[in-house]
Parts: sequence; structure tokens; C-alpha cells
Amino acid sequence: MMIHMNFSIPLFLKLFLLSSMAAQQPELRTLDSKFEKNTQCLNPEYLLFSAQAKTKETPALLIYLHGGGGVGDNVRRLQGQAHALLAGIKKFQKGPCHVVVPQCLRKRKDGGRGTWEAKDLDLLLNGLSTNLKFDPKRVYLTGNSMGGYGSWAWGGQSPLRFAAIAPIVGGIGPGGPKDVTPNLDQWAANLAKVPVYAFAGATDRVVPAERSERMVAAIQKAGGKQVKIKVYQDQGHNARQVVYSSKEFYDWMFGKKRK
Repeated sequence: MMIHMNFSIPLFLKLFLLSSMAAQQPELRTLDSKFEKNTQCLNPEYLLFSAQAKTKETPALLIYLHGGGGVGDNVRRLQGQAHALLAGIKKFQKGPCHVVVPQCLRKRKDGGRGTWEAKDLDLLLNGLSTNLKFDPKRVYLTGNSMGGYGSWAWGGQSPLRFAAIAPIVGGIGPGGPKDVTPNLDQWAANLAKVPVYAFAGATDRVVPAERSERMVAAIQKAGGKQVKIKVYQDQGHNARQVVYSSKEFYDWMFGKKRK
């Protein structure tokens, strides 16, 4: 006797499978050698998710910096990390916007552990400016964990390249969560020149919320009037999942434009 079984898939799972199947595929690009030769910790390959909205408006540019788990020399494995941002841009109608995902190498060219370096990232943006059409007054920066540190560090050196910066659960030192940069006051003075919205989790045991709070306090002390912070009381180190799915994040970020 043959038994027929009818398996039903929950609606939320169907939607997840459909969105995964329809996920935008990135273009693998390589930084021009005239810029790459001067980098220390940057994989010359990066992912470009081109703007999808078909309008006459020049696209904005959002750069996402990955956390420590993303270091290496295979940038394609970071593809999934951009999907929440792509979904948010589409859902909250913030396009057209390119999304670029670079990768930090595990080791520096001159030896030692790789980390996000502002000079490397400046070279990346210089390269993007030569081969990608985007609005230079609408360049946005965000990253989580190690990428949050990278956002603080890059913004702390080159703040006027950005319309807005949003570090998430980020450290404030190149040596890891317990480290504090000796350049904190210098970063703060520069970050006071640009809108900054920091996010942290109160229960984060990897990078304590105090790191983000300390950086924000330093920016305020330096005269920053466009800085704020949100600490999620019920979130830990995975706070980015809440941030990147919130309308508030996209409304704030895409509401900023450099003068």
C-alpha cells in the first residue's frame, strides 16, 4: 500500500527560501594596481552590489566593513553579510545605492596580524572613485565588531569623505576588544565633523558597550553635535541583526548628505 504524505512548508520559510534564491549576486572587482601596491592589509578583490533602482539619480555608495570572522583572501564568502543591507535599502526605498564589501587580509604584507587600516581604505575609495559612478556627497560607512573598529578608525582619519558613519559593536583599538587607541582624542576631533550613530549591545561579552560609549563621549567632548548612540538592552554582540533590519537605521543614514 502506498502512503501519500503532504508536507507543508511554513510561510516564513517559503519567504526566506524565495528571498535567498532571488538574492542579488555581486560583481567581483579588483582594485587597480596603482592603488593596491600601497596597501598593507587589504585584499585587492572586493564585492560590488550595483544599484538596482532604475532612476536618473546618481547612486549613493554604502561601504560595509566585516568583522573578525571575515578576514582572509576569499572575499566571495562575505556575500551573505551584505544581504541584510541590500534588503533594507530595498524595503525602505533608499536606492539607488551601490554596496561595496572589501576584505581585510589575515596578515599584513610587512608581517603581523592584519586589521582595518584607514590608509588602505582611503586607497580603496580612491580606486572606486575612478571606476564607479556614485554621488561623492552620499558616501556612507558602516561595519560591525572589527568592522565597527574599522569605521571608527577610518572615520577618525578621513571624516570628510563620508555623509554618515554607523559603527556597530565596534572596538576602539587595533589590538582587539581590550585595546584602546592612543589616538582617541584625535579620532574624536575628526569624528565631531561628521554625523555618527553608534550601536551596541548591553549584554555584549565580546566588545563591551562601554567602548562605543567612551568613543561617543569623546566626540561630544570634542564639540560633536551630530553624534548619538543606541545601546540595545536585550542584545549582545549580534546587535547588527536588529540594526540592519530597522527602519530607523536607514532613515537616519540616507537622510544625511555631505555639504
